Amino acid sequence: MSATWVVGDIHGCAEELAELIGKLALQPGDRFISVGDLYHRGPDPLGVAQQLTALTDFSMVLGNHERAMLRRAGLVGQRADGSDSLPLPEVDPAWDESVLLGDGRTAIQGVDLSHVRALLAPLAGQPYFLRGPQDAEQPWLIVHAGVAPGLPVEDSPPDLLCSLRRLRDLPGEPYWYEAYRGPQLVLFGHTPSRFPRACHALGRLVALGLDTGCVYGGSLTAYRIEDGELAVVDAKRDYVGR
Repeated sequence: MSATWVVGDIHGCAEELAELIGKLALQPGDRFISVGDLYHRGPDPLGVAQQLTALTDFSMVLGNHERAMLRRAGLVGQRADGSDSLPLPEVDPAWDESVLLGDGRTAIQGVDLSHVRALLAPLAGQPYFLRGPQDAEQPWLIVHAGVAPGLPVEDSPPDLLCSLRRLRDLPGEPYWYEAYRGPQLVLFGHTPSRFPRACHALGRLVALGLDTGCVYGGSLTAYRIEDGELAVVDAKRDYVGR
């Protein structure tokens, strides 16, 4: 049976990504899906782009850092399914160095303007959510950051899908997944934790956070949807030193 692997925030950790892909031993028909935040903060964003584009069946949802890059490049859209985003132009515009910066002007390491096209190519036209089979026992949904309970993902603003952490309008401002009850399994990143953030409701897993902080010295984690197996690669070091 084919496998669907979902990987947490990579953040430029190309060496760990290579080790993880090797550990997964992907077979024809297997899918490899990223929750976004591919490049910023870590040591080798170009290496990440090259590895992912070389995969036979790679897909992703856009994170807040990709959205910032696409906005500065003039390619960003406002629909959650990515259908109104602009394609990468055949001739590079007069981009400046700011197009390489992430959300909050987060720096990107080891690249310059000559690498912009290679970094943007995997991002252009990508959506902010991906769905699994709706007729499955438990359908799944992948977003970068989170979903607002009660708001259909198709109607959600991209900025919410790629940046939501807490529900500010609820008492105590809980994390969104603390208020989420399913029925879909939501796989997400964005909020780092030493271990995957697993949330259950009515006796089943309904949300799983896969950002295990590789760039901060934690690990890079992938989850296989079909059986819940986790594959983990420890970070070589803390690349940020926070």
